[in-house]
Amino acid sequence: MKRFSIVVFCISIALVSHAQGRRRAVDGNTGITQTVPQFPGTPFAGLTAAQTTSFNAGRGQFLRVWNNIDGLGPVFNERACTDCHNAPAAGGGSVRNVTRFATRTGGVFDPLTSLGGSLMQDRAIGGTGPGTQHNFLPEHVPPQATIVVQRRTTPLFGLGLVDATPDSVFVTLAALQAARGDGVAGRVNMTDNLRAGTKTVGRFGWKAQVPTLVQFSGDALLNELGITTPDFPSENCPQGNCAELVFSPVSGINDPGIAVTTITNYMMLLAAPNRGPSTADSIAGEQIFESIGCSECHVGTLTTGSNTIAALDHQTYHPYSDFLLHDMGALGDDLEMASSTGAEMRTEPLWGLRFVTRYLHDGRATTLDEAILAHAGQGVAARDRYNALTANAKAQLTAFLRSL
Repeated sequence: MKRFSIVVFCISIALVSHAQGRRRAVDGNTGITQTVPQFPGTPFAGLTAAQTTSFNAGRGQFLRVWNNIDGLGPVFNERACTDCHNAPAAGGGSVRNVTRFATRTGGVFDPLTSLGGSLMQDRAIGGTGPGTQHNFLPEHVPPQATIVVQRRTTPLFGLGLVDATPDSVFVTLAALQAARGDGVAGRVNMTDNLRAGTKTVGRFGWKAQVPTLVQFSGDALLNELGITTPDFPSENCPQGNCAELVFSPVSGINDPGIAVTTITNYMMLLAAPNRGPSTADSIAGEQIFESIGCSECHVGTLTTGSNTIAALDHQTYHPYSDFLLHDMGALGDDLEMASSTGAEMRTEPLWGLRFVTRYLHDGRATTLDEAILAHAGQGVAARDRYNALTANAKAQLTAFLRSL
């Protein structure tokens, strides 16, 4: 009985805290911590001189254009981080999609690694060596693939706050959702943390398959640019043909860890997006957002743990995501990453939504209405409540979403 009382108390505290976060947003506070600057793409306010220097160095690395001499490729998607992350500023998202392919045989998921999967690198460095010793070609979707998925580039703003949130917060959040008993409970994706040498809570990526920003950096350098690092030392085999790597103009480790560290520091200190101007409609729309159940997954308020960086230390922030996996039914991408199933997707954060022009994991939706109506699986109930709203209520909800 005592244990049950403690659980109820914890649930009550969580709900009160979340409600207070909502009241602050309605009462005039923009809903974002005071460390957030006015414009996207800038660092948290109040950084030390050393932290500002670190941010600027990381930004320079983020803008860097890699070439063949640096170890680019031999197959890759872009030459610079900002080729994908540029809207509305460096560190944002873009309309750039990448392609993933896989198959399922006898119910068993196969990422088709032997054929270059699951991520397709759609560019290559071309000819190498004197007299074009070898010609590297971009990858293509092989005929064996029965799953072909587009993945949209997402913004990086504020991810330092997510990285600084203890695993226990997400584990507890999943437990609280399960305790509701309403069928809309997310779960953590336990994924390999390379530096910790164990599985920890995933929070980045469309399937919450990446646990930390430092691992996110190394993964992106390898898979998007073809840059090897100590954490990711092996080149991608073009279309799965590893024999081609003997012709790679730069073998071995391309980056000893400098780029990984500086890019991680940049993302860690990249401020979260501030809220846009509040209106009567956006305030009413937030109440509608709550009432129809959107906030069951798109959680408005989270708090970081202890951190040596003041801007990340015990900070309350408002991502409008629980960063958990939810069964989205037909809206799932059919891929499996870490412990995720094909139907499961991580709840996409809604902060900074006003800077996004295409929605859902594959960018198929061009309007918020289309994106909401595409929700399936655990999103069905909220979708149906949305569909039952009056035209005016839908407009107010849209006004709220466009204020994020």
